[in-house]
Amino acid sequence: MAVETYFKYLMKPLDLGFTSLKNRTIMGSMHTGLEESLFSLNKLASFYQERAKAGVALIITGGISPVFNGRLTLFSSQLSSYLQVLKHRKVTQAVHQYDCKICLQILHAGRYAFHPFAVAPSAIKAPISPFKPRALSNRQIRQLIKAFAKTAMLAKKAGYDGVEIMGSEGYLINQFICRNTNQRDDEWGGSFENRMRLSLEIIREIRRVVGYSFIVIYRLSMLDLHKDGSSWEEIQQHALAIEKAGATMINTGIGWHEVRIPTIAAIVPEAAFTWVTKNLKQTIDIPLITSNRINSPEIAESCLQNGDADMVSMARPFLADSEFVKKAKNNQSHLINKCIACNQGCLDRVFKQKRATCLVNPRAAYEVEFPLSRAGRQKTIIIAGLGVAGLSCAYYAALRGHRVIAYDAGNFGGQFNLASEIPGKESYHETIRYFEAQLSLLKVEVHRNHKLGYEDLRDTFADAIVVATGVRPRKPDIPGMDHFSVMDYETAIKNKTSIRQKVAIIGAGGIGFDVAEMLLTQNERNNNSDWYKKWGIDKTFKHRGGVQDIEQAAENHNTIYLLQRKDEKPGKHLATTTGWIRRLTLRRGGVKMMSGVSYEKIDDYGLHIVVKGEKVTLAVDHVIVCAGQLPENTLYDQLRDIGHPVHLIGGAKKASELDAETAIRDGMELAYSF
Repeated sequence: MAVETYFKYLMKPLDLGFTSLKNRTIMGSMHTGLEESLFSLNKLASFYQERAKAGVALIITGGISPVFNGRLTLFSSQLSSYLQVLKHRKVTQAVHQYDCKICLQILHAGRYAFHPFAVAPSAIKAPISPFKPRALSNRQIRQLIKAFAKTAMLAKKAGYDGVEIMGSEGYLINQFICRNTNQRDDEWGGSFENRMRLSLEIIREIRRVVGYSFIVIYRLSMLDLHKDGSSWEEIQQHALAIEKAGATMINTGIGWHEVRIPTIAAIVPEAAFTWVTKNLKQTIDIPLITSNRINSPEIAESCLQNGDADMVSMARPFLADSEFVKKAKNNQSHLINKCIACNQGCLDRVFKQKRATCLVNPRAAYEVEFPLSRAGRQKTIIIAGLGVAGLSCAYYAALRGHRVIAYDAGNFGGQFNLASEIPGKESYHETIRYFEAQLSLLKVEVHRNHKLGYEDLRDTFADAIVVATGVRPRKPDIPGMDHFSVMDYETAIKNKTSIRQKVAIIGAGGIGFDVAEMLLTQNERNNNSDWYKKWGIDKTFKHRGGVQDIEQAAENHNTIYLLQRKDEKPGKHLATTTGWIRRLTLRRGGVKMMSGVSYEKIDDYGLHIVVKGEKVTLAVDHVIVCAGQLPENTLYDQLRDIGHPVHLIGGAKKASELDAETAIRDGMELAYSF
C-alpha cells in the first residue's frame, strides 16, 4: 500500500502544457569531470540513472559549451557536431528508462574561460582568470546565437527533453547584461535593452529550431552581488522579456564567481536566497525555479508551500544522496545523507581537474566502480572506532551483506563531532545522524563506550578486524607546555564558553582556523538578518546588484593571535572554494595572523615568540595548540604482530594528512574489498 507523503507540495506534478514533470524536484547542474572522456560515458550514464531511478523529476547536466572558445578549459565539453550526438544519447537513454526528464545546460564561459582563446563583450580581464579576452565582433555574436541554437537542436536529436541556457553566475551572457563587463556602443551594449538583446536572441533562435514541445530553461541572474550589477527593475524587465521570447521556465542564479560574497558554502544559511525568487513570482506567469542551500525535503517543501517558487533545484544534495526523492516520498527523510555544503568532494575536486564526488557519499560519480551489490560470501567484520572512517566501513560492509560488530570508546563521530561545533559547520552532525540511522536499519551490532583492547581481540576468529581508532592532538616540543594556560584544540572546543578574551593559537592549518572562527563568531549565525548585513547583501534591492557597503562590525573585545612556523600566508593551503571565506572572516574580525614564528617558551607572562628576528611576548590568557595530530594505531600493531587479518583506515592510518573525505572513502574502499 502506497504511503501518503508528508511532502505534498514537493511531490505534486507540474504541467508545462506540452509535457509534465512528476514532481517539483530538479537535480541542478553540476560538473562531474566525466563529461570530457568517451571512456567515462557509462560512468556518467550510471551517475544520472541512479538519481532518475530514485524519483527526481528533472536532471540538468553540467555545462556544455556551444563553441570552442566558450569552453571553461581547453579540454571541457562541447556539443556542436552530429558526431557527438551518439555520445550524449547513452546518457539520455539511461535516464529515460525511468519517468525522468533531462536537460542539457548550454554554457559559454566568456571571460571566465581559463585559456588564451577567451572572448567577451568587451576586452576586460576577469579577476579569476589570467587570460584577457578578445571582444566579440558583431558578426561573431550573430554566429554565436546560431551556435547556441545548433547545440539545442543537437541536444534534441540526442534525446534531451530540453536545454538550460546559462545566463547567470558571471558567464558570457551575464557579462553582456551588466554594464561593468559590457562597454560596447553598438546594438549589443549601452542601454539595458541592448545589453539583454543577446539573451533574448538566443532564446528566440533556440525556440525557432527546436519547436514548441521542448523545455527551454533560462538561468537568470536575479542577484548579481556586485555594485555594477542589474537593478531590480532591470531584472523584472529582463524576466518578462525572457518569458515573451519563449522560455518554458526561469531558474534562479545568485552571485558572480568573482565576487567575495559566499552563496553556497556551509556558512550560508539554508534557503538563504529563496526570497529573491519569490520577489519575481508576482511579475511573470511561467514557472520559477529556486536554488542555493536547499538540502532537505523539509526546506524544499517549505519553499513551495510559502510560494517562493514552483520548483526547487538541488545539485549537491543529489551527490550526497542519490535516493533523496525516494526517501522523501516515503517519509524517510531521517535516512537521507544530507549535503553539508563543505565543497571538498565536489567543487574543490573539479577545480583541480579531478572527478567530482562527495565527502559524505564517496560513491557519487563512482557508481560503476562501487555498485550496490552483495558480497559473494558473508563475513564477520569487527570494527574498532566509530569516527567517520569506522562508520563508513561499518555501513558499506553491512550494506554488502556482512555481519558487522562495531565498537567505540565513546560515542559516534570522533573528530567530526568536534567539527560540528565550529560556526558554519553545525550541519556536520547530520552525517553522524545519517550513519547512526543506517547502522540501526542494517542491524549492525554497535557497542558504545567500549574501548577495544588487545585482550579483547587476540583470540577472535573474525574474518577481518578494522582499526579506525583515529588520532590524538600532537603536542609540540615547546618549554612550558605543561603550563595551566595551555590546552589542545579538543579541550578548547569542548570548553569554548569558558575561554577568556586573549588567546594565542599555535598552528594555522584547518584546525587553527576552526578554533579562531569558533572564538570569533560564537552565536553570530543565530540571526540570519545579521548574516546578510555582515556580507553586504541588500534584501531591499535599493542598490544595484543587491549589494551595499558592509556595516562596520561591532568592536571585538577579544584578542586572538593565529600563529604558524611556515613563512607563508596563513591559510594558504585551505580549500580552494571556501578558504577565501575563512581568511576574510578572520581579517574582518581582527584576528592577528602571523607567519614565520619561532616558539621560545610559555610561562606566567604569556607566550614568548620570535618573529622576523624580533622577540615578542604575547600576554594571553590561553594558548591553544592546533599543531596537528598523531595516529592512534597501537592496537593495529599488536594484532598485526600475531598474524590477525587486521586493517587500518582513517586518521589512525595517516594522521598527517587527515581529512574527512579521505577517511570516509577509506572506509568504503575497505568494505568493498571484503
